[in-house]
Amino acid sequence: MRSVLILGGRAPVALDHARRFAHQGWRVFVADSVSMRLSGWSSAVSGSIALASPRFDPNGFVAGLRRAIETHAIELVVPTCEEVFFLARYRAALPATCRVLVDDFDKLRLLHSKWDFLALAEACGGNPPASSTVTGIGAAREWAAGRPLVLKPEYSRFGVNVRLYPDGIPAVAPALPERGRWVAQTFCEGRELCSYSVADRGRVLAHAVYWGKHRLRRSASYFFEHHHSPTILAFVEKLVAHLDFTGQISFDWIDAGGDRPSVIECNPRAISGLHLFSADDALPAALDGSAVRCITPASARARMIAPVMATAGLVQALQPGQSLRQWWRDYRDAGDVVAIPGDRAPALGGLVDLGAYFAMSLRQRCTMREAATRDIEWDGEELAAP
Repeated sequence: MRSVLILGGRAPVALDHARRFAHQGWRVFVADSVSMRLSGWSSAVSGSIALASPRFDPNGFVAGLRRAIETHAIELVVPTCEEVFFLARYRAALPATCRVLVDDFDKLRLLHSKWDFLALAEACGGNPPASSTVTGIGAAREWAAGRPLVLKPEYSRFGVNVRLYPDGIPAVAPALPERGRWVAQTFCEGRELCSYSVADRGRVLAHAVYWGKHRLRRSASYFFEHHHSPTILAFVEKLVAHLDFTGQISFDWIDAGGDRPSVIECNPRAISGLHLFSADDALPAALDGSAVRCITPASARARMIAPVMATAGLVQALQPGQSLRQWWRDYRDAGDVVAIPGDRAPALGGLVDLGAYFAMSLRQRCTMREAATRDIEWDGEELAAP
């Protein structure tokens, strides 16, 4: 039996990967540097491995990974979250006999930069919005000249610190925090889409696009509805071939209609699009590089993170201008990605994780989101040589 090690066990995408690999005959291990009961308590998982923080203790992170690979005869390592950047930087320190699903660090740096990525996107036909780098709110106001605007740090995640000015920058807009370069981008109206793909040496082996129909304000989605876009697939194929890219790669889009989407940014890691694949879809073959054609989801059923849909989603549905009937229809028709028949313990595990993040946020005097991600975040700083 082949063995896979899935990193970022805190994330629903890691749980989904684990179930699919186990269903298709792999022995599955998960690893992380924070609480990961969400995936660790799944019946699909053979064992959980605690790692050091790749951001704060990269040497310990690499040493722990090496031990896990050797101890459990791991043949494939699949990252899911931002540990991908550290994994790419220190790949050479891991056994060469194991397939580690990352590309070169410099490629990931290019893709992660919300500024450097745009030139590549333009060259590959991604139709990105007009953009500029700015040093402060005054420079952003001058560049925008009254136009609708988005402001975001060059390196950020989950929409954190992003500012939306659909009516232009007001005179009372606060100064920009010191977070390195900021990107000013023309604000585009339209449907917000996300694409998720798996590539191997320049070939797209798996691909899915979704509309985040329900989301936390303008941040992370928790309801994922299929979307068909030949234009997005053509862009991904061209960019992946241009970079000769290997790994998981995801993009955010705005589509104003007519399948003329504008690519906004890139996440060279897993995102929720992988939830659209069923247990029988050959996504593991794409991840280990053995797929012979591009795999797309066989089922058209929407997916959701049911605990969030049932709480935050319901609260939002009760707000003026929202539809409780539509919320119920969506909730009834979608499949949960957390608790499934025969494997419901991850729902409780996720609550335990939330408790751990809350305690951590109190100790570190930060928000729960920061507590849950700061150990793996990479914001463009130089990383020590392996």
